[in-house]
Amino acid sequence: MYRWFILALMTKKTIQIRPGLVLLSEPFMIDPYFKRSVILICEHSDIDGSIGFVLNRSLDMKVCDTIVGMENIGSNLFYGGPVAKDTMHYLHRYGDLLEGSMQVAKGIWWGGDYEQLSSKLNTGEINENGIRFYLGYSGWGPGQLQDEFGTNSWLTSSIKSDYLFNTESELLWKKVLEDKGGKYKQVINYPEDPKLN
Repeated sequence: MYRWFILALMTKKTIQIRPGLVLLSEPFMIDPYFKRSVILICEHSDIDGSIGFVLNRSLDMKVCDTIVGMENIGSNLFYGGPVAKDTMHYLHRYGDLLEGSMQVAKGIWWGGDYEQLSSKLNTGEINENGIRFYLGYSGWGPGQLQDEFGTNSWLTSSIKSDYLFNTESELLWKKVLEDKGGKYKQVINYPEDPKLN
């Protein structure tokens, strides 16, 4: 019954992949990297594919213990995805203060000058509550993500800056579905294993 309902929610239409698109894993996805995940797409092209970051997987690591130059930053580090897990990325709300930042959506930027970031964080010019650090990223080759839409792996939504900066990561998957409203709210309480009814 649960599986039938999810298939009914997911139409076979073509999804426009763009920065700011949010992917919500379908509730029964067993892939350990993406189970009950919320992913923000930050870059997409038909030639190079798509890049995004898992927003709701906090690691048991602090920024100050992991990243050079961030010794005063006590916030958690996040898992961005299974690709290049030895690389560090950041999403933030300070695009006008960091050269080279790419705007992903209203109130959300990706990257920017690391030296400026470090300096402004250490002087208090910007606040750590407005930035999230990620190890690794989630990536799809050309056409791969569109193929995954065809197999009903993802629901989609739009990003709100509150999802990133003001929502507890472990509650985010349910929060985005709740905000979609209507029939999507029913999905929130589905068990992870569809055999459990």
